[in-house]
Amino acid sequence: MLTEQLQPGERFEYFRIEAFAVRTGMTTIYRATDLRTGQLVAIKIPHPELECDPVFYSRFQREMAIGKRLKHPGVVQTMDSSDMDQLCIVMEWVDGRFLREILAKEGKLSVERATRIATGVCEALEYIHSLGVVHRDLKPENIMVGEGDATKLIDFGISASEGMRRLTFSKLSNAMGTPDYISPEQIKRRRNDGRSDVYALGVILFEMLTGQTPFDGPNPFAVMNDRLVNDPPSAREINPEISAQMEEILYRAMERDPENRFASARKFAEALAHPECVEVTDRSLRKERKPVRLPFLKRILSYTMLMMIPAVVFLLALLAARLK
Repeated sequence: MLTEQLQPGERFEYFRIEAFAVRTGMTTIYRATDLRTGQLVAIKIPHPELECDPVFYSRFQREMAIGKRLKHPGVVQTMDSSDMDQLCIVMEWVDGRFLREILAKEGKLSVERATRIATGVCEALEYIHSLGVVHRDLKPENIMVGEGDATKLIDFGISASEGMRRLTFSKLSNAMGTPDYISPEQIKRRRNDGRSDVYALGVILFEMLTGQTPFDGPNPFAVMNDRLVNDPPSAREINPEISAQMEEILYRAMERDPENRFASARKFAEALAHPECVEVTDRSLRKERKPVRLPFLKRILSYTMLMMIPAVVFLLALLAARLK
């Protein structure tokens, strides 16, 4: 078990650490060299305090298992690390930047570039959906953008896959997605499919084109409830460079009812490739935004449950450690 951050030149199993790449709330990712092949790789290592957390362990194992199944240029390749003593995920090293970094620096992207990036993500989504895998946490932090705006999806920790058991501690973790990008059916804890990823990509495309996400609020609960009762605001009013057809594509991708969305990532990509064929509908009657109010008791209950999560996770981890 690691107790501190690895340093450049230090050895980890049969890898040499070259540089620290990024630290998240749960893992640290390093760039390293495979001493057997000379290949550059990325190694994702859990923070030591999380290795005994049953929620995190289940998520980490799920990400590893799903990652090994996926072989597509638009998905980061996961390598076999079953012979390693320490818990980690070894992946191909991707030269590029997170889409989040690009948006943070540039604010918004041109219609042409945003379309190119979204189309690349659509191709990867169509592939994983064909294998029965749903990402469920698609967001700019999980999209790598490389040379020529080639994209790669990463982080399949909370993905759903046919034949795999469901996460048993989902209500105690962030296993249902990120508030800004989560679909309405995920908020309602209903069974979701690839159209949930289509919804998330619609939100990401809206953000790329306007520099902001379509739903907001003072806290995550308000953000999620905003999308349950309201349609997205007009992207064209925020960015006049967006065509009526592109705005219609955004609306269709972010329909609250999955039945009204693009039926697949492929259909989404086809609309992006041929916006001139998209029929623009009159949505004027749907633009009036309704106030988002959680009932007082429901708000109190939600906040109380949120505050209890760390304590419950700690108790579960403590129990797991004692049972070892």
